[in-house]
Amino acid sequence: MGGELGPLTGPDRLAAARVEPVAGWGRHPVRPGRVVRAERLGLPAGPAPLLARGLGRAYGDAAVPASPDTLVLETGRADRVLAFDPATGRLTAEAGLSLDEVLRLYLPRGWFPPVTPGTRFVTLGGCVAADVHGKNHHRDGSFGRFVEGLTLQVADGGLVACGPDAERELFLATVGGMGLTGLIRDVTVRLVPVESSFMVLETEPVGDLDAMLAGLGRSAAAWPYTVGWIDGLARGRALGRGVLMRARHATRAEAGGRAPAPRRARRVLLDAPGWVLSAPAMRAFNWAYRLRHGGGPRRRLVSHEGFFYPLDAVADWNRLYGRRGFLQYQCVIPRAAGPGPVARLLERMAAAGAPSFLSVIKDFGPAFDAYLSFPMAGTTLALDLPYRGPATDALVHGLNALVIEAGGRVYLAKDALTRREDFERMMPRLPEWRAVRDRWDPARRFRSALSVRLLGDLA
Repeated sequence: MGGELGPLTGPDRLAAARVEPVAGWGRHPVRPGRVVRAERLGLPAGPAPLLARGLGRAYGDAAVPASPDTLVLETGRADRVLAFDPATGRLTAEAGLSLDEVLRLYLPRGWFPPVTPGTRFVTLGGCVAADVHGKNHHRDGSFGRFVEGLTLQVADGGLVACGPDAERELFLATVGGMGLTGLIRDVTVRLVPVESSFMVLETEPVGDLDAMLAGLGRSAAAWPYTVGWIDGLARGRALGRGVLMRARHATRAEAGGRAPAPRRARRVLLDAPGWVLSAPAMRAFNWAYRLRHGGGPRRRLVSHEGFFYPLDAVADWNRLYGRRGFLQYQCVIPRAAGPGPVARLLERMAAAGAPSFLSVIKDFGPAFDAYLSFPMAGTTLALDLPYRGPATDALVHGLNALVIEAGGRVYLAKDALTRREDFERMMPRLPEWRAVRDRWDPARRFRSALSVRLLGDLA
């Protein structure tokens, strides 16, 4: 069946598509593309390369056009709820519906996303394309585990219903496939029941990496959400020191019938100068953060926004890294490799003197079946790096060498620099994914800057 063109993807609208600079949240790289903001999603006729883009929160080049003639279909306006079952939490919605809107509509009714990344400003389609993970991966896995079905518009315009039990191979290639198998039109996902909008949060300072890893392991059985903040500039015996955080949804009784006060986001109005996130500034910030969480374990009630989305409190916080932008380097080290590779990654970062405003460590549970899904059982590190040209390139390639040696991989939603040959060594199921893509999009109609860099697509 051919796919219909929506009113904002018809010929008139496509002819008027504006060439605009497009970047990920890290603001590196920046590429021009023909941007269309559609209220109804559909594929146009013609050979031009296509790229679906949600709210632009992928950090690297996954949602950046392959070439100036790439048609960038922004999906954020295609955000209708199509069906919701209040008895089971089963939600079907257009792919442009954001987690922010899901929370606004359904958290007051006792439902929460089953998996959420560190921002609520992501679309359901983006959650599928990146197979996002959260602080509960050690217990619940990634977003794809909760997806019951998708409607995908493939390269020839046909609409295909796929899911765990329908066109399963296409489903497994689309989850984590970074939008390269087709246009996700709608998503059916299971929300999970909660009793309140509050979280019970327990924080505990830890002195080194061994204590952090032990704390994450010890907390995993009793706490559904665990994460650690690391002082990325600490070295020697203090390597890996930081704050361990574990949380669960508060009960109705613990919340006392209250809802958290609305949070007003502050805004960064200008690109910050380089000294704002320099190593001395980061040392001062890290000292203050450790001081705030000093002493023994501390338990308190916090809002879900404060726990899951602390950076959303500052709109356009990416501007703090200046005009050159930044990278968020995220990798996973398999549990079988032990703690040594994690320590070597942190040592490499500290030796490079690359100040990381945000250094996060989490436990991952078993991998999902999707071919390019990022998480695997082990430890993940996420590190913010101001982009400083060749020095940053060399640092990332050096970190990747350590990751490959340990049998790990990097997260495509954050990546902007990994080389094709390194990516192929990280992803043992890449040939299976390629076979599915060859079947459904042999001409490579769906392309991105990421697919040019990592998969050899034509620009």
